[in-house]
Amino acid sequence: MSLSGRVALITGASQGIGRGCALRLAKEGAAIAVAARNQEKLNELVSEITAAGGTAAAFQLDVADEEQIKATIKSVIAQFGKIDILVNNAGITRDQLVMRMMRADWDAVLQTNLTSAYLCIQQVIPSMLKQRWGRIINVTSVFGQMGQAGQANYAASKAGLIGLTMAIAREVGSRNITCNAIAPGFIETAMTDVLSDGFKQNAVKQIPLGRVGTTEDIAGAVAFLASDDSSYITGHVLSVNGGMLMG
Repeated sequence: MSLSGRVALITGASQGIGRGCALRLAKEGAAIAVAARNQEKLNELVSEITAAGGTAAAFQLDVADEEQIKATIKSVIAQFGKIDILVNNAGITRDQLVMRMMRADWDAVLQTNLTSAYLCIQQVIPSMLKQRWGRIINVTSVFGQMGQAGQANYAASKAGLIGLTMAIAREVGSRNITCNAIAPGFIETAMTDVLSDGFKQNAVKQIPLGRVGTTEDIAGAVAFLASDDSSYITGHVLSVNGGMLMG
């Protein structure tokens, strides 16, 4: 699955799944542009990648800001010459039962989780069209497939990513650009650390493999979809959930 010569942009890369993807794609030989709001964590990640012999650069980015997205992607292309692989990973939660959910919390989650992916895709496609090769990977969620009480905004945003994935796959497939989604299940990250022990224990009971996932589990799937090994796969949602949801 060599990614030598490829350039990957990963959003939400300062921690969790995004960070894991950056490390794995760098290990496979890609040059990595990591983007997130936390500059300090990004710098630490870049240092880790370069210390291991890889190539990486940090770009501070709030994906809720359209102008920042445009400026950042221009900067990445200016520095690396192109973007071959886009991993739309940035995401937030603002959990609440729908009857109590504030409109601002609905808007914030949809803007960060879904609208930002559309904007990033729109900005990188010209680079991919020019070279007639590209890999777009959207990180959705098992809850975008099955729903989750108290997460109407999050589930809607992640379900929207699945529809976006399929639409983009149809639009750009003729140019040798694929667009796929990864649907993680229960993954051990900072986002899930805040959940109660009771919730976590109950979640594990629903997972046939009997454990929560790791960021490495997701990063391996992303690396596959970013490689030439997946060249005949597009518009697909790859579930990486330990069997939590099947079918």
